[in-house]
Amino acid sequence: MVASDTVSITRMTKGKLPSLPFLRIKNDVLGKTYDLSIVFATPKVSQALNKQFRDKDYPTNILSFPLSKTSGELVISLAKVRAGASEFGKSYTQFLGFLLIHGMLHLKGYEHGSTMEKYEARFAKKFGF
Repeated sequence: MVASDTVSITRMTKGKLPSLPFLRIKNDVLGKTYDLSIVFATPKVSQALNKQFRDKDYPTNILSFPLSKTSGELVISLAKVRAGASEFGKSYTQFLGFLLIHGMLHLKGYEHGSTMEKYEARFAKKFGF
C-alpha cells in the first residue's frame, strides 16, 4: 500500500487550530509516502498516554508513536504547547511548528542529541520557527 500525500488530523479539543503548513512539514521531514496522523488531545489524555507508554505521570506537549517504518502518530496537547511557548522564546504557533518537527524526527528514529538538534534547527529555519 502506498500512503497518500496527506496528513490525518483528529481533534479531541475545542477551539481553532493554528494555521501551519502541516503537509509541507510532513513531506519535508518524513517524505511524501509517510502516513502521518496528528491527534490534538487534552492534557488529561496526554497524561494518560505518557503514563501508559513512558511511565511518566504528567501531561506533555507532544508524544511520538512510530507505527511502522512508513507510518506514525503524533499526540499533541495544545494547552501544554501554549503554556510552554514562552519558556523557549517562541510564539504559540512557532513552538507548535517546532514541536511538530521534533516529534517527526522522533518518528524517523532520532533521539535527543546533537544530530537531532542539527535537523531541528535546519527545518525550524526553513519554516520560520
